[in-house]
Amino acid sequence: MTNCEVNGVLSGQGFPHFKSLKELYMDDARIALNTSFLQIIGESMPSIQYLSLSNSSVSNNSRTLDQGLCPLVHLQELHMADNDLRGSLPWCLANMTSLRILDVSSNQLIGSISSSPLIHLTSIEDLILSDNHFQIPISLEPLFNHSRLKIFDAENNEINAEIIESHSLTTPNFQLQSLLLSSGYRDGITFPKFLYNQHDLEYVRLSHIKMNEEFPNWLLENNTKLRQLSLVNDSLVGPFRLPIHSHKQLRLLDVSKNNFQGHIPLEIGDILSRLTVFNISMNALDGSIPSSFGNMNFLQFLDLSNNQLTGEIPEHLAMGCVSLRSLALSNNNLEGHMFSRNFNLTNLIWLQLEGNHFVGEIPQSLSKCSSLQGLFLSNNSLSGKIPRWLGNLTVLRHIIMPKNHIEGPIPLEFCQLRILQILDISDNNISGSLPSCYDFVCIEQVHLSKNMLHGQLKEGTFFNCLTLMILDLSYNHLNGNIPDRVDGLSQLSYLILAHNNLEGEVPIQLCRLNQLQLLDLSNNNLHGHIPSCFDNTTLHERYNNGSSLQPFETSFVIMGGMDVDPKKQILESFDFTTKSITYTYQGRVPSLLSGLDLSCNRLIGHIPPQIGNLTKIQTLNLSHNNLAGPIPSTFSNLRNIESLDLSYNKLSWKIPYQLVELNTLAVFSVAYNNLSGKIPERAAQFATFNESSYEGNPFLCGPPLPICISPTTMPEASPSNEGDNNLIDMDIFFITFTTSYVIVIFGIVAVLYVNARWRRRWFYLVEMWTTSCYYFVIDNLIPTRFCH
Repeated sequence: MTNCEVNGVLSGQGFPHFKSLKELYMDDARIALNTSFLQIIGESMPSIQYLSLSNSSVSNNSRTLDQGLCPLVHLQELHMADNDLRGSLPWCLANMTSLRILDVSSNQLIGSISSSPLIHLTSIEDLILSDNHFQIPISLEPLFNHSRLKIFDAENNEINAEIIESHSLTTPNFQLQSLLLSSGYRDGITFPKFLYNQHDLEYVRLSHIKMNEEFPNWLLENNTKLRQLSLVNDSLVGPFRLPIHSHKQLRLLDVSKNNFQGHIPLEIGDILSRLTVFNISMNALDGSIPSSFGNMNFLQFLDLSNNQLTGEIPEHLAMGCVSLRSLALSNNNLEGHMFSRNFNLTNLIWLQLEGNHFVGEIPQSLSKCSSLQGLFLSNNSLSGKIPRWLGNLTVLRHIIMPKNHIEGPIPLEFCQLRILQILDISDNNISGSLPSCYDFVCIEQVHLSKNMLHGQLKEGTFFNCLTLMILDLSYNHLNGNIPDRVDGLSQLSYLILAHNNLEGEVPIQLCRLNQLQLLDLSNNNLHGHIPSCFDNTTLHERYNNGSSLQPFETSFVIMGGMDVDPKKQILESFDFTTKSITYTYQGRVPSLLSGLDLSCNRLIGHIPPQIGNLTKIQTLNLSHNNLAGPIPSTFSNLRNIESLDLSYNKLSWKIPYQLVELNTLAVFSVAYNNLSGKIPERAAQFATFNESSYEGNPFLCGPPLPICISPTTMPEASPSNEGDNNLIDMDIFFITFTTSYVIVIFGIVAVLYVNARWRRRWFYLVEMWTTSCYYFVIDNLIPTRFCH
């Protein structure tokens, strides 16, 4: 009875009694198993030996479990994983003396196993308690009498150092095959001493326990059957030591995120020659990579990243690891050329070499990797052109190699990469124009900033990619208009075209990008008015559908039993200026960033009041334009705004007092405009802004500027009259004044030209005035000695 759904309430009355029933499977049944249902099972099926209710919406309190399970004294296997069990385990479990397997993982159970019925289940073989809230002593001393115990899985519980003093046994009676204890995050815990007496271990995972001890190489010596050993984030210290003798059974060894120092043992490839997965990333290892890795013919996953390794990639590794699927050497101090011509890693799927000092061109040998999906070469010193043969690796999903010295155009062969998801070759010396590709059906992120690209934004260049979420073409030499077909990018969240030579108006088609979260068109030659329709995008919170860009993650599950999940997060980044500082945003942070930057263009007209509806944005920059009119009082609705820059425009009237309500505002500038009147009260965030926020407005007054001499009589701006043509515009004032002055001068000249009598009288007055001034100067201002 699996994968079914039953509605209503099951009643014990009339329910058939299966006195001889031995097995009942109700996994994934999705029955609202209420208080009475478990009681029905206990009453009508007393002989049941196998009961499985995993993922069946079972919920309970302690009394429910007692009533339902206590009669089932013949149970041998009980599976109740993935439900909503709460409280403590019922004490009647102690009566189930035949119970061999108990699985209550992924519930909400609590209590210490030292004082639970588990200590009486001496016939138990498989005890699975993971993903609950049990308190479990690292010593496992309460279970020392369980001689049949083979599998103990208690991951994601509370691991502590508790020891039961009253227990008579000092060594356990059991010989475990599998021990999984992780996610305790407790300090002061020593490595479990009972492991010294274990010789049959096959799977061990002890992670996130902060033991501050050296690597237990004796664990490998004592357990020749050990297949998988994971000691992740245990604060292990000292050198990484190997067992004395060769270990032929070990397939997985993960000791990442510890504090190992010193060299990787030179003989590692000989002693652990059968490894399939080896992860020693995020430690403090130095020295070179041992060439003996090339003896690991079965190695599929090798991660030595985030250490301090030096030297080159051994040629023997590139020749001998013929089964290698993922190679991660990123964030070390490796140097030289990536690979020589002697290369046999043709099964590579994932290659991470970023954050090193590799030089030279991207090696031709990688063209043999027909299964390559991820190529990560960022932050090196690679040079030369982008190889055209990369376009032949048709399963490539991620090309990420920013911050190198790569030059030349983007190969047209890239148009063959139909399933490409991320393309990042930013911060290089890429030249030429953008390729006109119509086949990018899966691409999600394009990062081409800080290059030397030129030409126009063609409609066939990424503008038909329905999956595109980030398009960053900033800091190039692109020109022309923003294509009208930009509204076809229905999933676009981040459009960054800053620092180019783009022209034309800001297209209203941008308002149709419902997912738009950040728009940066700064430092271009755009003109015209600001569209008033941006509140149709997710810049306005009411249009937020809850989706946000997440970094891509991939994993390899290579081994059975204990899964290997070495995740690689692609943390792509872009630059955006906020709070007057240019930041690089990376990882999950961009999914929380929202802003609009139209600064350093030639935009004119009034600021649309609808901009005040963009309640999600944190940054609004309209500075260095030719915007006129008042500051909309609707800006008081920008409750998430952190940086507001309206400087270097021609804005007039008063600063709306409602802006004082912006409690998140950290940077504010209206400098160098034509604003007048009193500055809003220095309260809340406005108390932190100094004179530089207001300078260049001669008619502004009040702290932090000089105090106003007299109260202004000008009426306050309001949303209803923000666009009123009766408001004073300084440009119109100066034009009118100059025109009137010129008309008066020309009028006087015209009158004197027509009337001869007035003209003679005018010249007579001018002559008399000139003569009088001359004798006044001679008689009063020039010293006497100059008159001799």
